[in-house]
Amino acid sequence: MSFKFQPLAAVAAALLLALASYAALAANSETRQEANRQAVLAFYEKGLNQKDADAALAYVGNRYVQHNPGAPDGPEGFRKFIAFLRDKFPNSHSEIKRSFVDGDYVILHVHAVREPGTRGNAIVDIFKLEDGKIVEHWDVVQPIPENAANSNTMF
Repeated sequence: MSFKFQPLAAVAAALLLALASYAALAANSETRQEANRQAVLAFYEKGLNQKDADAALAYVGNRYVQHNPGAPDGPEGFRKFIAFLRDKFPNSHSEIKRSFVDGDYVILHVHAVREPGTRGNAIVDIFKLEDGKIVEHWDVVQPIPENAANSNTMF
C-alpha cells in the first residue's frame, strides 16, 4: 500500500483548522468582554448604588487611575467619594441605561440622581480593565436641563 500526498486535502485541512482556531478566539474574546461588562456593572452597583466601597473595590486591579480631574487616584480616592455620597446623598441612585464593550473597555450611559425628585445628570463612564479588573476610569457629566432646545431625551 502506498501513500499518495493530496495537496488539495492538505490545504482544506489547514483552512478548516484556521477557521476553527478563529472561531475559538472569537468566542474567547466575547466571553472576556462579557466578563468585563459584568465586572463593571457589579462595581457600579456595589459602589454607586449600595455605597459599599470595599465590595466595589473587589473589582479593581492593583492600580486605579482616575481621569476625572476632581477625583484622586487609587482606592482611597474612591472610598472618599463613596463616603461623600453616603453622607451627603444617602438616597442617590444611578440607573445604567446602556452599556457597551470594546475589548478591555466598558462604557456606561447612566442617569444619576443624587436627590430623589431632581432631574439629575447624564453621565458617560469609561472603564479600562486588565485581567478582568478595573484599572482606569474616565467620566463625562452633563446636567439634565429643565428645558431642552429639542424634544429628544438624553437617554
